Amino acid sequence: MKRHFIWAAALTVAISMGSCGKKGEIYKDPNANIEERVEDLLSRMTLEEKVYQISQQVLGFNDNMNNIESLNPIPLDSKIGSVIYMGTDYKYRNEFQKKAVEETRLGIPVIFGYDVIHGYRSVYPIPLAMGCSWNPGLLQECTKVAAQEARMSGIDWVFSPMIDVARDPRWGRIAEGFGEDPYTASQFAVAAVKGLQGDSLNSTKTVASCLKHFVGYGASEAGRDYVYSEISDQTLWDTYLPPYQAAVKAGAQTLMSAFNDISGTPASANHYTMTTVLRDQWKFDGFVVSDWGAVTQLINQGAAADNAEAAIRALTAGVDMDMTDGVYIRELEKLVNDGKLDIKVIDEAVRRVLRVKFRLGLFENPYTPDSKDEERWLLPASKEIIQKAAEESVVLLKNENELLPLSTDKVKRIALIGPMVQNAQDMLGSWNGHGLASDVTTIYDAMKEEFKDATLTYAQGCEQDGEDRSGFGLAVRTASQADVVILCLGEKNGWSGENASRSTILLPAVQRDLLDAVARTGKPVVLVLNNGRPLELVDMEPQVKAIVELWQPGVTGGKALARILSGAVNPSGKLCVTFPYTSGQIPIYYNRRNPAREATQGFYQDVTVEPLYPFGYGLSYTTFQYGKLKISADKVAAGGKLKAEIAVTNTGTRIGKETVHWFISDPACMITRPMKELKYFEKAELKPGETKVFTWDIDVNRDFSYVDSDGTPFLEPGDIYIQVQDQKVKVTVE
Repeated sequence: MKRHFIWAAALTVAISMGSCGKKGEIYKDPNANIEERVEDLLSRMTLEEKVYQISQQVLGFNDNMNNIESLNPIPLDSKIGSVIYMGTDYKYRNEFQKKAVEETRLGIPVIFGYDVIHGYRSVYPIPLAMGCSWNPGLLQECTKVAAQEARMSGIDWVFSPMIDVARDPRWGRIAEGFGEDPYTASQFAVAAVKGLQGDSLNSTKTVASCLKHFVGYGASEAGRDYVYSEISDQTLWDTYLPPYQAAVKAGAQTLMSAFNDISGTPASANHYTMTTVLRDQWKFDGFVVSDWGAVTQLINQGAAADNAEAAIRALTAGVDMDMTDGVYIRELEKLVNDGKLDIKVIDEAVRRVLRVKFRLGLFENPYTPDSKDEERWLLPASKEIIQKAAEESVVLLKNENELLPLSTDKVKRIALIGPMVQNAQDMLGSWNGHGLASDVTTIYDAMKEEFKDATLTYAQGCEQDGEDRSGFGLAVRTASQADVVILCLGEKNGWSGENASRSTILLPAVQRDLLDAVARTGKPVVLVLNNGRPLELVDMEPQVKAIVELWQPGVTGGKALARILSGAVNPSGKLCVTFPYTSGQIPIYYNRRNPAREATQGFYQDVTVEPLYPFGYGLSYTTFQYGKLKISADKVAAGGKLKAEIAVTNTGTRIGKETVHWFISDPACMITRPMKELKYFEKAELKPGETKVFTWDIDVNRDFSYVDSDGTPFLEPGDIYIQVQDQKVKVTVE
């Protein structure tokens, strides 16, 4: 029996060694613990291999015009840790992966990344629009579609979601986030991570997510890109860090460092945010990648004298992977050999990158499986999901005398006018992945399909900008012969996104003049807006009977608009960002702190203190009546629980969806707090006459506390007000 036991043990060891590869290569054993595999592989790597592993370059044609001049400053080598893959042909991707896996010494697979901000090929509404849906579950379904399309096309890792809180609509990248509120951004961030990563990263239909941009990029001074941002420690914690903290807790695997300089320390050299907070406090064990060229740009920011110093500052602060500028490859080996950089710092960065690769299953399944285009992209079920997203993202801003929805019993002739009517490309918005204009159903085509019993006429009128007004005459004649005018104005997709800051949020004069000309016909005008940021509408709003904020809705946006105009869909979107009355009010956002004086003192004296359309605003084709706001107790102790509820009844004649926003305010605190803070929201569909009781289960410590400059939550005794719409109730914390 003893001989049998020894023989069995020997056989087990032999099998184990066989599965590990040569010489007990644990990192090749799929049954081994991931941390053991990481350490085994790390112990076998040369310094050069480690440096390449924490570097990233580009494979394929660079489709980002902002970065076109900085493509691969050094030759692309198959030892590279990661590439940004610009192609859609997974076979080309697999060819490069084969070189890494089969032709390098250790066979470490490459991780392939790409910007998938709001869809890979099935492009859905921009994130700012998705925030207006108030439906994180719907975003989760959209990101699930994006992950499936990306992974089946050769992408393992997407640079998404962007969860910068942004309060200046002049900043082009406001389009990429979920608006001005940290709680809202947190909820949508978690939904995006869950949709992209699914239940397992080791899947043919999920990807690793990347939270960007860490952190405070949305506070860019005056809405200009790549610039300084002045953020106090307390504001960092109460406004800009919460979405990242929530998404890290939800399991996000990577983060991207930001371009901005945070109060004198650039985000890509910020040890406090990337190490003290992210690693030490939040226990994040994935990796941080720089934004494009952000390491060498530390020189421009005045944080480093040269690339060697930039490499040290970025890596020791917590930037594990250098995106595209080649600084780590050029500098790190020499810095270690000269004794200026401890190799343990490099080892830790490599460890984090390898950990994510193992979690993705790249060592066992490095190649993308074969599939046909029609099996990957624009699946019927996917298009249903993204059309629903487009429908729920639309915000009805004005509807005078219930002009909408359009009844074909009364409206027989519809004029479609404006530069967006037959515009497919700009419907996609910025950062549109691999979406094609040919994938888009235009407003014109969708309206023809939806309003078959009406006579539709069309005149472009003008381009989106420029001085050509020669088309105004035809536009006016077309409008004059119609019962109603659908005037479709908006922005080019390149007017928002990266490096797309604008000094004013007015539409160009030529479009405003087209509105003037059409409105003078006296025909009722429905203004449809296709844009990536809040717009200044103060002079346009009085000239039209209705305003529909379509945003940049993606491939199904035309259908969504047509169905809303016809009444087949009841609009349910509400603003997740404030629309200023004028550009001069910027920054203006709902959760400002109280000023020193009451009333209008201290504000601009030549314009109202109120925005044109506030945070949370949005109309419906039905009406909702709110009952009395109730709470389970008016006094509560620290650590206690509380329940608030309010009954909402659909008092109209159409089925509709309503979002209830729950706010709190603390009128007296040792650190002054915003006038009101969103703490919970819920969206539900109600039939005509139906009543639903919306409930908020309050955890006093979680929901009533605040943070100090170290990020430490504290709860003061005193009065807290709970608010829904114009109703407030007081709770005393004892």
